[in-house]
Amino acid sequence: MNETAQTSDSTNVEGDPPVTVLVTRKPKPGKEAEFEDYITGITQAAMQHPGHMGTNIFRPTKPDGAYRIVFKFDRRSHLEQWERSAERAEWREIAESVSQPREIQTITGLEAWFTLPDCAINVHPPKYKMAFLVWLGVFSLVTLLSYLIGPLMSEWPLVARAFILTVIVVPTLTYFILPLLTRIFSGWLYPK
Repeated sequence: MNETAQTSDSTNVEGDPPVTVLVTRKPKPGKEAEFEDYITGITQAAMQHPGHMGTNIFRPTKPDGAYRIVFKFDRRSHLEQWERSAERAEWREIAESVSQPREIQTITGLEAWFTLPDCAINVHPPKYKMAFLVWLGVFSLVTLLSYLIGPLMSEWPLVARAFILTVIVVPTLTYFILPLLTRIFSGWLYPK
């Protein structure tokens, strides 16, 4: 992944939020190897596109099951640029030749943090459960950071301290803590 794909501009405005896309596809019978080549190729191509923040591929657990592909862009506008690109059109054509029609869902906000690959793509836990895990993540991170770097910043103005803490907390929460908490608490978030 190139550096552009890994970095996120923190100046997102309300109308151009980060976005997570969930795609479900099944290879056509006899086209499984070509479908795997398609997955590898489109993932590598998307990683070169501005704003792409990563792709996770969840292969089926059953022989004729569906693949779940989860990819993220730092802004909706970057996703739209990728979707309109000539390169994406070429990959879409390949996909149609090796797989059945896709199911797709685009999500933003808290629901994007709480998406598990083995759940239906439109199922999200109750908001109170999501709020609790966000609080748990924020509380844990702020407490740890206050202990570790708080003394170094004790003489700084309040706004500067808050700025530094939030610059560290938000990306850490988004990319590491909430996905981890979602897996740990999956039984509670998504009871059978």
